[in-house]
Amino acid sequence: MGVDKITGKAQNITAKISAHYVDNARNLPWRVPPELSAAGRLPEPYHVWLSEVMLQQTTVAAVIAYFQKFTKRWPTVADLAKADEADVLAAWAGLGYYARARNLHKCARYVCNNLSGIFPSEEKELLKLPGIGAYTAAAIAAIAFGQRAVVVDANIERLVARLFAIDTPLPKGKADIRIAMDALTPDARTPRDSAGDFAQACMDIGASICSAKAPKCEICPVQAHCAAYAKGDQERYPVKPPKKAKPLRKGRFFWIEQDEKLLLVTRPAKGMLGSMRALPDDGWAAGKDGHGQPPLDGNWQLHENVVQHSFTHFSLEVDLAVYQTEKIVINKGDNRKAEPGPQLDDAIWWPVNGIEDAGLPTLFAKAVDWAVKRKLKE
Repeated sequence: MGVDKITGKAQNITAKISAHYVDNARNLPWRVPPELSAAGRLPEPYHVWLSEVMLQQTTVAAVIAYFQKFTKRWPTVADLAKADEADVLAAWAGLGYYARARNLHKCARYVCNNLSGIFPSEEKELLKLPGIGAYTAAAIAAIAFGQRAVVVDANIERLVARLFAIDTPLPKGKADIRIAMDALTPDARTPRDSAGDFAQACMDIGASICSAKAPKCEICPVQAHCAAYAKGDQERYPVKPPKKAKPLRKGRFFWIEQDEKLLLVTRPAKGMLGSMRALPDDGWAAGKDGHGQPPLDGNWQLHENVVQHSFTHFSLEVDLAVYQTEKIVINKGDNRKAEPGPQLDDAIWWPVNGIEDAGLPTLFAKAVDWAVKRKLKE
C-alpha cells in the first residue's frame, strides 16, 4: 500500500485505537493509567527504561515479577548504579539475554556519573546510552517524556503490517512498517493525543487482540480498516523469511560437591552468559562443541543428555559429569573459597539448599534442578 493511502486511513485508525486504550489499557506496574496521562502525568523515566530493557524479547507476564523485584531492591537509577554487577546479574537470572543486564548496569552508572542521574528526553541523546537502541530510545522518549517518537515493537509491527497488508518480507519490510506507524503516530498536541499512550495502545492491541495466531478480529477496534482482515489472510502478516535450522551443539557440565556445598565458577566477562555464576563446563560455544575434559583428575560419573536448551542461533545438549573421588582441598579461612585448580580460578562453594540464590542462568539452573531431584549429591 502506498504512502498516500496509508495517510488517508491514518486519522480514523489513530482515533479508534486511542479511544480503545482509554477503557482497555493493561494495568502494568511501570505504566501511568490513561486517565492520569490525559491529565498530564508522565511515568518515571527509570521505570520506563527498566521495563523496556526487560521486555526486549521477553513477555510481559515474565517481566512483571522481575520489574517489581528490581524496583524494590533498587528503587532509583542511583541505587542500581551503586549495585555490584554480580548482584544485578543474579537478580536477572532466568530472564535470558544477559547482555541486557550488563548494559542495564552500565547505563545506570553512565546516567549517574555523566548526567547527574537524569535520563535525557530526546531520542538522539538516549541513543548514546549503553544498551539503548532505536526502539528503546523511541519508547522512552514517547512514554516517559511525551515526545513524538515512532515506536515499533513486535506487537506494533504485527498490527501495522496487517492493517496495511504490508507484504515486503522482514527484515526489509520493517522500513515500510515504520513509515506506516509514523503516519499513525499523533503529534502529541495534548496529553491524550500523546505518542506514548498511542504506542502503548498499539502494543496492547497487538498483545491481546492482534496476536500472531488466531487473532481476535471480532473485537478489534480497527477491524473495518484492516486490509489483511478484508483479504481473510491475517496470519500471513508480517511476512517473515523461512526459518533456518539451528545447529545442535554438545556441552558438558561438572558437578563437584563437598559438605552440602556445590562448586560454582564465574564465567568470563566476554562471551555467552558473561560474568554469570555457573557450574564448571567444557568450553562449549555457539560455534563448537565442548571438549569434554573435566577440570579435575578423578573418577567421574557421566549422565548423558540431561538438559536440552535453545538459544537464538543454536541448540545445546548437555551432559552432566559428577565428581566421585576424594574431597578437594579448600581454604579453611573462608569456607566458600576453593583452592584454584585447572579452570577453577575464582571458584566458590555455594550451599546446595540455597542454590536458587546463586542467580544461575536458566541453562545451568536446569542442570542443577535435574541433579537435585535425583539426589546426585548423595
